Amino acid sequence: MILLTLQNIGKSFVMNEVLRDVNLTLQAGSRMGLVGVNGSGKSTLFRIISGDMAPDSGTVSLVKGTRVGVLTQDADIQSDLTIQQELERVFEPVREMERRLRAMEHEMEAAHSDPEAFRQLSNAYARLMDRFEDAGGYEWPSRIQGVLAGLGFARGRETQPANLLSGGEKTRLCLARLLLTQPELLMLDEPTNHLDLASTQWLEETLKKYRGTVMVISHDRYFLNAVCDCMAELSMRRLTQYSGNYDQFAAQRQANLERQLKEYKLQQAEIARQEAIIARYRMYNREKSIKLAESREKRLEKLERIEKPLNEQKVRFNFRARRRTGDDVVMVKDLSKGFEGRTLFEGFGLHIRAGDRVAIIGPNGVGKSTLLNIIAGKLNPDHGQVIFGSNVDLGYYDQQQAQLHPDKDVLSELWDDFPRLEMDRIRGVLALFLLTGDDVYQKVGTLSGGERGRVALAKLMLRQDNLLLLDEPTNHLDMDSREVLEAALDDFDGTLLTVSHDRYFINKVANRVIEMTPGGTREYLGNYDDYLEKKRLEEAGQDEEARAGMTRTQMDREKRIRRLQKESAKALKQRHAKVEADIALTEDMIADLEGQMGLPEVYANPAESVRVAREHREAQERLEQLYEDWEALSEAVSAL
Repeated sequence: MILLTLQNIGKSFVMNEVLRDVNLTLQAGSRMGLVGVNGSGKSTLFRIISGDMAPDSGTVSLVKGTRVGVLTQDADIQSDLTIQQELERVFEPVREMERRLRAMEHEMEAAHSDPEAFRQLSNAYARLMDRFEDAGGYEWPSRIQGVLAGLGFARGRETQPANLLSGGEKTRLCLARLLLTQPELLMLDEPTNHLDLASTQWLEETLKKYRGTVMVISHDRYFLNAVCDCMAELSMRRLTQYSGNYDQFAAQRQANLERQLKEYKLQQAEIARQEAIIARYRMYNREKSIKLAESREKRLEKLERIEKPLNEQKVRFNFRARRRTGDDVVMVKDLSKGFEGRTLFEGFGLHIRAGDRVAIIGPNGVGKSTLLNIIAGKLNPDHGQVIFGSNVDLGYYDQQQAQLHPDKDVLSELWDDFPRLEMDRIRGVLALFLLTGDDVYQKVGTLSGGERGRVALAKLMLRQDNLLLLDEPTNHLDMDSREVLEAALDDFDGTLLTVSHDRYFINKVANRVIEMTPGGTREYLGNYDDYLEKKRLEEAGQDEEARAGMTRTQMDREKRIRRLQKESAKALKQRHAKVEADIALTEDMIADLEGQMGLPEVYANPAESVRVAREHREAQERLEQLYEDWEALSEAVSAL
């Protein structure tokens, strides 16, 4: 079933045309990724679909009754409610049903002397109970806790006022509220911007199982690969749809571009051939030849011309090292650092050799950027030392771009650092990063995050250092710029140490992954996919602290599985069989109690009716616990 249709959507802001003849068809249950360079109109299109903005032309058709939920990049919460209360508001209809059920139980007790009134109350009670169960009446508290844990809210923060959260935390809370609301069309604008790796992975799994339809704007290509089954690209004010995830989209887009360019060149060659024939006929200057020329000219005028395929402008650059290092580039020994009595890391060691590409990952707050600052000489460690090998020239990309001067114009920012270069050379380098014309006279402080990132990369390219320290280098870069950066680093003949949350980037550039956690560090050879595979193959009894980003529920479940695996195979299988039998008995009991609820002799007796309802509720809760035990036992048995 088609859930959403856009027909010939157009939108302009004053003289700036953003969207032109945009058409889109979205099937119910699809997960669509929307991509395009910064400023291509992705967020504008989201606002038009959600009804927050009217298009200048065209129509938006959405299946009647479809609830739309939108996460914007500037999500904000102003209420005085706590985090828990903000999320409980989602379930107010369910909570109201529960209050009504409790009230009806008291009413049934009071109505025992009036059989007809009691019968009517009992029937209404049964209908309301069905609605309550269908709405997840028994599940909503655990759903709230699961979403909070999955999105990285530590246990105990539920009572914190929501309006005191940071901007990123407010966005995460808005995302939690949307996921609990479960609209039929879920629209997410850069949902992973404020998530660490563990929370991003949790969100991926949640969206893959989401019962509704999802549209997502994201620069996270790994996320798009994991979640999306179709893609749409906004380019040059128009939209093109593709089937498959991001990698499949990228391959199809390149194939389409090559095909369109080939067709354009063939047509241009044919047009040139026809024009040469026409010129030759006219050169003869005879009546017959002139008629032939006019006939061909008419056919040429009617020819539907193929437009030359245009691609968005891309940055173009490369990194080169001006000299080679020795085999040992950096040796970090027993490094420790803390702030205000809180230790970020201690006993950290690292040995980087020439040609290594090392990526450091881990949850927020474990000291990844601090570590880079220490290696770069911007901070002093509390303990330990950093030793550089011979001929090491260190270049540092700071995600905060603290090395840029906001009061300088772009041209001076580079020229002051490289005064020996001619202006044409400086402007040529800036042009590679799409900073041309009067753009080079803008103040650095007025640039967007992506533009400042490109200026910092331009300076780094000119330095020609042989050891690059990169702190979140893909932040603020569009997808095309990220791909150019990856290609440049792949060709780089020096050594690389990077901190990044961009898993696609890590996959492309890393040959070693260092995982930092509050409990220590682990090293994995290979890229991010290799790291994930090795994590899966690790023994189930690994140290709990090494499992960074896990929720408390997940940790408790893993503990239970490890305890179970210590039992003998025979005992484990016997317990598994017993739980299965208990589940069957409990399900039969629930079915029997539900049957009793409809019996006249039950609803004619208030005390009996209340007892049956209470036992039914208790049996439902017991069944949920049995299912959890069965899952843990099943996983332990499968590992035998």
